[in-house]
Amino acid sequence: MDKEVNKSSRRGMLFGAAATGTAAAAILAMPKIAQEEAAIEPPKPAPEKGGGYSLTAHVKRYYSTTLI
Repeated sequence: MDKEVNKSSRRGMLFGAAATGTAAAAILAMPKIAQEEAAIEPPKPAPEKGGGYSLTAHVKRYYSTTLI
């Protein structure tokens, strides 16, 4: 029985080492995720007659997401 315990513990160690190596390779292969810095635009002055629609960068980005 001691031989069976030794074989299974060796197998477990080898499977664990293989899983660890695979996980490490997967992490290294993933592309680096870089956060884009948001461009801060100074606010435009309020229109004199009130209201006003301005086509800003975030509005353009929204419109681009609605295209089919």
